[in-house]
Amino acid sequence: MKIVARTLSDQAFEVIRERILATRIPPLIPVRQEALAEELGISKIPLREALARLEQEGLLRSNANRGYFVPALTAAEAEEVFALRLKIEPDAAAAASLDASDAQREAACAALLSLEAASHGNAVAVVSLNRAFHLALLHGAGRQVTAQLVERLHVLAERYVRKHLEPEGRDVRADSEHRAILDAWLARDAALVTGLLTEHIAETLDDLRLQLHEPASRSAVASASTPPAAGGKRRPARENGS
Repeated sequence: MKIVARTLSDQAFEVIRERILATRIPPLIPVRQEALAEELGISKIPLREALARLEQEGLLRSNANRGYFVPALTAAEAEEVFALRLKIEPDAAAAASLDASDAQREAACAALLSLEAASHGNAVAVVSLNRAFHLALLHGAGRQVTAQLVERLHVLAERYVRKHLEPEGRDVRADSEHRAILDAWLARDAALVTGLLTEHIAETLDDLRLQLHEPASRSAVASASTPPAAGGKRRPARENGS
C-alpha cells in the first residue's frame, strides 16, 4: 500500500473548497489571504497554490484589483453548464452501460450506496458523492476525453447542485431518480438510460431557473435534447436531484 502525503496546499484546497460549497465564503467578497493563511496556519505560498487550483475548477475567480473571490451563481452559467451536460452525459452513460465490466458495475453500485448513505447528512459531501456516482456511470465506454469533459462540467456544476438540493425533500427524490438510472444502466438498457438521465439533468435545470429567479420554461436546447420517457410520453416536470 502506498501512502500519499497531502501537502499543505492540498489540505488548504480541501478546506477552502468545502467552505465555498457550504456558502461560508460569501460571493463577490475578496478573499483576505493574510487572514486566511493565519487562520489555517500556513504561509501564503501554499495558500496561493490552493487558490489557483480553486480558480481552475471554477470555484474562484480573480482580477488585478480584487484578488480572488467567489463568483455569484448565475442563471446564465447554469444554463451553459447543464446544457453541455445534456449534450454529452446521457449518451456517454448509455454507451458505457453496454460495455461496463463486472468491476465497473460494482463500482457504480457502491457509488450510489455511498451517495444514499450521505443524503441526509453533510450537504457538501453529498455534492462530491453525487459527482462520483454520475462519473461512475461513464466507466466502460473507454472514452477518456468524454469522461474528463463531463467531470469538468460536474465540478463547475457543484455549487448549483448544492443550491438545487436546498429545498426539503429534494434529496429523497434524487435518491429515487438515481436508483432508476442505475437500474437501467445495470440492465444495459441504453435507450432508457439516455431518457432517464436526460430528464434528470433537464429538470434540475428547470428547478434552478426557478431558484435563480428565471422563467421556468425550458430553453430550446434542453427541450430539443429531451427524448420521450419510456412508453413514448414525457413525464411531467417535478422536483428532483442532479
